[in-house]
Amino acid sequence: MSTASNPPDDAASTSGPANGDHHRAETPLVGKNPLAQLDAARSEAREKSEVLIEAMPWMQRFRGKIVVVKYGGNAMVDEELRRGFAADIVFMRLAGIHVVVVHGGGPQINAMLERVGKESTFRGGLRVTDAETMEIARMVLVGQVGRQLVGLINHHGPFAIGMSGEDGRLFTATRRGTVVDGEDVDLGHVGAVQDVNIAGISDLLEAGRIPVISSIAPEVDLGGHPTGEVLNINADLAAAALAEGLDAEKLVMLTDVEGLYREWPDRGSLIPEISATELRQMLPGLTAGMIPKAEALLGAVDAGVRTAAMIDGRIEHAVLLEVFTTKGVGTMVRRDDYV
Repeated sequence: MSTASNPPDDAASTSGPANGDHHRAETPLVGKNPLAQLDAARSEAREKSEVLIEAMPWMQRFRGKIVVVKYGGNAMVDEELRRGFAADIVFMRLAGIHVVVVHGGGPQINAMLERVGKESTFRGGLRVTDAETMEIARMVLVGQVGRQLVGLINHHGPFAIGMSGEDGRLFTATRRGTVVDGEDVDLGHVGAVQDVNIAGISDLLEAGRIPVISSIAPEVDLGGHPTGEVLNINADLAAAALAEGLDAEKLVMLTDVEGLYREWPDRGSLIPEISATELRQMLPGLTAGMIPKAEALLGAVDAGVRTAAMIDGRIEHAVLLEVFTTKGVGTMVRRDDYV
């Protein structure tokens, strides 16, 4: 094929140089794309093309599907990572994916509590939330973290709409506690999602918008009647509940760790992929902070989400790497029947 692509005057050069073409005749002919001849710029361009080709089957798989992304960890406080995350979300939207973002705001809530002289307390990986702490959390999540993220996304175009679990009664929740060392612990204004009303979210997705959701919810009693109180929802669990309600193709959760480890703190024991059954067996031995995340991943895949991934949000563009590359950047939990 490379011979056929040679210019016609090369054939004439065998009978002697003409019209100043003697230099071309003396230069060895090479193949159409000889890797040995690529300079640095062309090598870089080739590597970029390979990345795009690798992304193609994943773009085909996720186009038109719903992906729920939980935004949290260091990606919320590092300016470069925040901007990179917003760009990732817009990229996914432009690739035809229906993206929904659920965010917490632990670092920002801690900072505000410290500013007002109130101590942060955690039990079993969950924040103990009295009435005053709940008001502060509500203010920070809806009025600060959510608005900042909406602004970063909308820097790229009019895509993001900010809301909370209170809007349109997207979430309703009942109070939950936890168990620490075999004893029940009252967490105060902390809830577990009881019901998800996807009508408002579905309308936004159909309109091409990106919902950005703060993880708080109105409380209901056991009969489903509103109590007038608002509860703080763990963002991992809220994202998993929403992924279930929307019948999402994938759930992605940003964290401040590389993923799930089989033998922590041995970093060489990082698990790139694990079945729901195997993760369920590991659950009792996980650290307190990791348990809510593992529960959220399991809850999502048990409810029908095909895959749920916990990724390292400290890596710039981690979401794109997880969604559009084969290897990903964390731990992917798959349904037992996943192919």
